[in-house]
Amino acid sequence: MASNAQELNCKVTVNSDQVSQGDLPVFKTLERSLNDFVNKSKWTNRTFKESERLNAQMFITITKYESNRFEGNIQIQSTRPVFNTSYETPVFNYKDGQFSFQYIEFEPLVYNANVFDSNLVGVISYYIYIMLGLDADTFSLEGGNPNFKEAQRIVTQAQGTNYKGWSATGDRTRFELVDDLLSNTYREYHVAMYNYHRKGLDILGDNNSTGKQVIAGTMKLFETMQKRRPNAFLTQTFFETKSEEIRNVFSDGPKVDIVKLKETLNSIAPYFSSTWNDIKY
Repeated sequence: MASNAQELNCKVTVNSDQVSQGDLPVFKTLERSLNDFVNKSKWTNRTFKESERLNAQMFITITKYESNRFEGNIQIQSTRPVFNTSYETPVFNYKDGQFSFQYIEFEPLVYNANVFDSNLVGVISYYIYIMLGLDADTFSLEGGNPNFKEAQRIVTQAQGTNYKGWSATGDRTRFELVDDLLSNTYREYHVAMYNYHRKGLDILGDNNSTGKQVIAGTMKLFETMQKRRPNAFLTQTFFETKSEEIRNVFSDGPKVDIVKLKETLNSIAPYFSSTWNDIKY
């Protein structure tokens, strides 16, 4: 099967329950087309084995539909396997509420790196490169940069459009996310992504105590970032994705200094204080 060589194993779901014409065939056609587009396109120059493909899901909720114009939101989730386990760790879990596009049933969906002619293709392609970049960051230090630069290219091309979510101004925009990922201001984030996954989670099965110590040490990197940029977007997205996993890691098996860890977690991600309080001594 031709798609086996590609990078993604991504399920795209289109939910049209909130619109009055939600049972129209166009929504199912859109869903099928997006699944083909995401999974059968070649996104990088790398060759991926079937077992190496990035597991992901995209949930598109349509809230408004009128004459080929769609409005709604998109939730993106990606995971990666943890070495020597059957566990998949969440790498990216993010909801973008500024998603609108035009789509005519059966129109081809094609990504062209040099032209921005579809906001649907642009947004989906952008998040594919973000997911691929973050996944690569968990396997090698700053391994995701080529993918982030491709996502940034899409942002640059989108600047001339009137579609929301691409602007350099505003809160939690696509511009801000990839700009932060490529900014030296947040260099510790990439070290944290690598250490947390490759040096921490991946060795938990063989050396639980050391793995936990590394993961706990990773939180200090976020503390450094917090002092430079309080409540940074990247810090928010990390803990929105990882809070429950962190709680589970430190509530089981060999103990580490939980008191100090919880102090650190509460200072860098206070909005998850109830989750941190659940970490058992």
